[in-house]
Amino acid sequence: MNMSKRLSNIPDSYFGKTMGQKIEHGPLPLINMAVGIPDGETPKVIVDEFIRAIQQPENQKYGAFHGKGTFRKAITDFYKRHYDVDLDPEEEVCILYGTKNGLVSLPTCVVEPGDYVLLPNPGYTDYLAGVLLADAKPYYLDLKTEHHYLPQWNQVDPHVLDQAKLIYLTYPNNPTGSIATQSFFDETIAQFKDSQTKIVHDFAYSAFGFEQKNPSILQTENAKDVAVEVFSLSKGYNMSGYRVGFAVGNKDMIAALKKYQTHTHAGMFGALQDASTVALNQCDAFLEQQNEIFKERRNQFEQRLKAVDIPFEPMKGGIFLWLKTPPNYNGESFVEYLLKEQSILVAPGIPFGDNGDAYVRISLALNDQELLEGAERLQSLSYLYKKEETSQ
Repeated sequence: MNMSKRLSNIPDSYFGKTMGQKIEHGPLPLINMAVGIPDGETPKVIVDEFIRAIQQPENQKYGAFHGKGTFRKAITDFYKRHYDVDLDPEEEVCILYGTKNGLVSLPTCVVEPGDYVLLPNPGYTDYLAGVLLADAKPYYLDLKTEHHYLPQWNQVDPHVLDQAKLIYLTYPNNPTGSIATQSFFDETIAQFKDSQTKIVHDFAYSAFGFEQKNPSILQTENAKDVAVEVFSLSKGYNMSGYRVGFAVGNKDMIAALKKYQTHTHAGMFGALQDASTVALNQCDAFLEQQNEIFKERRNQFEQRLKAVDIPFEPMKGGIFLWLKTPPNYNGESFVEYLLKEQSILVAPGIPFGDNGDAYVRISLALNDQELLEGAERLQSLSYLYKKEETSQ
């Protein structure tokens, strides 16, 4: 196949490669705990508006490249209502055709070839593709459990930190389920406010904060001087198939994203914008319900693992549980074992960075019966975790 060197040098997308493929598993019915696609339905009020909007003649034609004013106002109203953050709908909002598009294209928009871009390890798999497409240099932030998977800026190579042009953060963290505090964001903005470094915070799992509401990085004073936040409608509203999100914050970064999109897209389908406007304006209560559903799932699932002393990272937010592998297994070999012996499909930790080598990621986006069955099958493997103790 005739493929450019630049594209050839980018690793295959893990989920692009695995989603939809035929899965060989053991004799039990398969339980797929690998993909974070919300299992619930899109709220009826959103679907009804989408159906209505499709039939409107104005939505059957090209629209404004940067979106409808009604949608952009819904975004700014949402941020004011939930985070007390004021946004300019003209200069501080960029509509995205799925947040992944924005996250991957951002380095091309704001960094130069050879610039350092700091990436979380572990962190979302496709940030790296954006860095490599921009011919920039990835540098991994070593996130560790003892620091609650928050970067320690004083432990980063000072030369790299001084030269970095862009930093990716993601909280609640995919894959670890860790969260950020407002004080961490305050410290981070203070660290970089007078530097050349910009920050992008991936806020895809914003709706899911189990002990406290997840803070926005833009709530920190002067955050808009250095940061944008990328918000997704996919998870909180059960709208993953709609592919709608947005970036908000720093005017220069937003302007660069918007210019890039004028060359790659010709405006989002108007009916999608109308449905998303209803989501942001009318579905706050649904977001609270979503959080309660996943909080209860987290509580039940963790309780069953604790009962048999299977180790995992405490899940403070998001929809994923970060499970330690048994002794003598890495993430990939444990994935194979679970498929063969228990007919459970999970994601190996290694695609999220080498700090995930001894972990697997478990999605809680399943119905209660499947989650209970999955937990019981995992409980039956507790003996694997005790082998090391026995040998000692």
